[in-house]
Amino acid sequence: MGVPLEIRRVKRPVNTIVEDNGREGPNRYAVRERASIIYVPGGNPRPKNGRVIGHIINGQYVPIQTKTAENGPDMRSYGASVLVRSVSQDLYSDLLAVYPASDATAIMAIAALRVIKPGISAARMATQYQRTFVGIDFPGAALSSNSISSLLQKVGQDGGKRRLFYQRRVEAVSESHHIAIDGTLKQDSSEVNDLSAFSYKGRVKQRKEISVIYAYDIDLMEPICAEVFPGNYLDASAYRNFVRDNDIRKGLMIDDKGFPPGQIQEELKLRPDLHFLTPIKRNDKRIGNNNVLNWSGTLTGVNKTVLFNKCQIKGGRYLYAFKDVKKAELEEEAYLNRCGKNYDAQEYEKKRRTFGVIVFESDLDMAPEVAYKAYDDRWLLELVFKQYKSDECLDKTNVQGDFSVIGSEFVNFISTVATCRIIRKAREVGILDKMTYADMMDDLSEVWRMVDAPGDAASDDNYWVHPMKYALEELEMLGLSKPVPKPEPKRRGRPPKNPQVVKPKRPRGRPRKNPIS
Repeated sequence: MGVPLEIRRVKRPVNTIVEDNGREGPNRYAVRERASIIYVPGGNPRPKNGRVIGHIINGQYVPIQTKTAENGPDMRSYGASVLVRSVSQDLYSDLLAVYPASDATAIMAIAALRVIKPGISAARMATQYQRTFVGIDFPGAALSSNSISSLLQKVGQDGGKRRLFYQRRVEAVSESHHIAIDGTLKQDSSEVNDLSAFSYKGRVKQRKEISVIYAYDIDLMEPICAEVFPGNYLDASAYRNFVRDNDIRKGLMIDDKGFPPGQIQEELKLRPDLHFLTPIKRNDKRIGNNNVLNWSGTLTGVNKTVLFNKCQIKGGRYLYAFKDVKKAELEEEAYLNRCGKNYDAQEYEKKRRTFGVIVFESDLDMAPEVAYKAYDDRWLLELVFKQYKSDECLDKTNVQGDFSVIGSEFVNFISTVATCRIIRKAREVGILDKMTYADMMDDLSEVWRMVDAPGDAASDDNYWVHPMKYALEELEMLGLSKPVPKPEPKRRGRPPKNPQVVKPKRPRGRPRKNPIS
């Protein structure tokens, strides 16, 4: 059946025809453009039809429109995403240097979303990816639940690529920087991986855990590398494997008592630029044999009263001893309260000298002030672990297999580095003096922007979507939006006189008569 006459008579673009596809619906009568003319030898030329450019609908020509939201949303949550992007460009570059572009982009997108939306599940990743500028900053990432599961599995299987990534970060560490090494335990109740085990603490709580060891650059205030171990793996054994696996070759490692330097003797011999600073037990015989507690003076440049002493022992190593006077008073009071009626004068005198005392062993000759401040700054690593477990909601693995756990922790490492940098940046500009980290991220997540906006945001441009003034001010403080120039204040009072115009002074009194010559 041909196209009805009333359809053919509808006004439409020239050089077009109308076709009936026979299917009921609004797009039944398609309008095609004439693409070209086919010349037939010895015959009449024939027209060649081209693409469909519209349809006859409801008695009028309707051109083809793009599909609704064909390119995704035209506005997205901007503030938190651009903050993560601003501190993670080098991480993305390091990933691209090691992983295929598709994997590197997906890893970075997952890590960014874990920063923006703490505790986000794999099932919600794709939704938040489309909702935020993470989808613009790291485009083309496959973030369905199955895709994420497959990616984490592959990342966990390829230890060589992870080591290459960490090696790029380790090589960037300055020889003068201080490196803290410590671990944290994470709940993992999986029955299908060998990493989940009862640690000493976990056995009391009746829950299985994994151990994650971090190396942390105290000077930069961010992690350098990380590695996953079984929850029941001894710290001393993990220490040696961690240094060896990540090929840490320079810097001053500031360790805890669970990481004895005796475990890395061979590693230290092969790495002349790698040194250690480790606390030893108060009952260590070397303390008494070398009279380490005979104090030399008090430290300068610290905001508390601390006695110190330094001495070189056999083998060329050094012992650094410090006594925090205020801490000593608290420990003494706590000891006496515990003794009660069981007070022993000899035992008290024996312990009294060690109240508030901490002694370090090191293979590096340095000023006592440097040794003390290096270890005193180690508390920053504890803040990282607190951030890791609370604000980032990474206290549970939420995955099952061994390789998936390792791959997920690799992504968590990138999230933690980005979080540390965000905290440092926000603290430097004074935002965290006014609010918490979580409140700041919540404020920034409320800032929406059109996706076709130019790269350099300005607070007075027309690409914002219902922005809150306080959130824009936070973006300005972070250097992520150009502030609106403020008008110059109006000057009060009468304008100043022009100094170039000098009026002649009128003579006072009556003019003098010319004398008669």
